[in-house]
Amino acid sequence: METAPARSAPTWYRDRAAWDLIALRYVPLLGLLNLLWESAQLPFYTLWREAPAPFIAYAVVHCTLGDMVIGTLALVLALIATRARALETWRWQRIALALVIPALGYTVLSEWVNTVARAGWEYSDLMPIVRFNGLAIGLSPLLQWLVIPPLALRLAATRRVRMQQDGVIKEESTR
Repeated sequence: METAPARSAPTWYRDRAAWDLIALRYVPLLGLLNLLWESAQLPFYTLWREAPAPFIAYAVVHCTLGDMVIGTLALVLALIATRARALETWRWQRIALALVIPALGYTVLSEWVNTVARAGWEYSDLMPIVRFNGLAIGLSPLLQWLVIPPLALRLAATRRVRMQQDGVIKEESTR
């Protein structure tokens, strides 16, 4: 059961442990998981059949870097929305839920802009489509934002707990 954050704890952006978790664990995991996802979902886009290999590689790297920015900003927004304090008081499930909301919102907008308004890319016949409010959005990018950021956050938090148990993370003395 999650406990309410202590009011005396510093806010997350003043907590070195929070920044370490974000920069040293969450962002690299987010990048790796998104690189794997972007590579795996290539057949769901026509790019896979139509573009030369160097352009496909560029697209995967470009999209992965964009995913890392989106996922990091979504985490920051989630921490603000949940009024997160020091890392040890984080309400992980609440943060994970709040993280998914802006990421999904951005994805719906981005997919619409890029597949309809700008027609910068197209779905292949393999892409399952989700339809709502007149929009047709690919299922794969929606699942990406439901799965990857919470998973990266979970893995980052799990690794931190393991490191604490192994004595790798030393608590700083308070003055």
